[in-house]
Amino acid sequence: MITLKGENIYLRALEPNDLEFVYAMENDQSIWEVSNTQTPYSRFLVKQYLENAHQDIYEAKQLRLAICQDEDFPAIGLIDLFDFDPKNNRAGIGIVIQGTENRKQNIGSEALELLIRYAFYHLNLHQLYANIDTENVASTALFSKFGFQKIGTKKDWILVNGVYKDEAIFQLIKKV
Repeated sequence: MITLKGENIYLRALEPNDLEFVYAMENDQSIWEVSNTQTPYSRFLVKQYLENAHQDIYEAKQLRLAICQDEDFPAIGLIDLFDFDPKNNRAGIGIVIQGTENRKQNIGSEALELLIRYAFYHLNLHQLYANIDTENVASTALFSKFGFQKIGTKKDWILVNGVYKDEAIFQLIKKV
């Protein structure tokens, strides 16, 4: 998968030995707001998910990849294509990096660049979109860096701790 290898990281398919990592990420309540998670996941459910992670994006309508720094190191983040729509050649894109020590090392930028390239030139998508909390300055800057443009704001879209928050939608259309 040379397409998904960068200078400092690579993106790979999820493996059975990612169980504890995915379990920890899915149950990290600090990121539930960005992942639309409402309840904890059991190890059993995560194991079932990993057993079916081999499904093709055309079948599953999503692609979740692990972000790794080296082939010998475990995953440090996840990056997804979701709501894959092959008829209209578009998908949503999301990214989460584990731990604040990994978030300031350009890992997210490199992972996003790799997945954008993969989506546009391997999957032949025409557009990608991202839903971002309007208060999430880091994610807004990350996606804007790659040409995503804010095309609208969904008012009172996310309920967090009894408070409604706005969510912006960003879009990137492939240049021909």
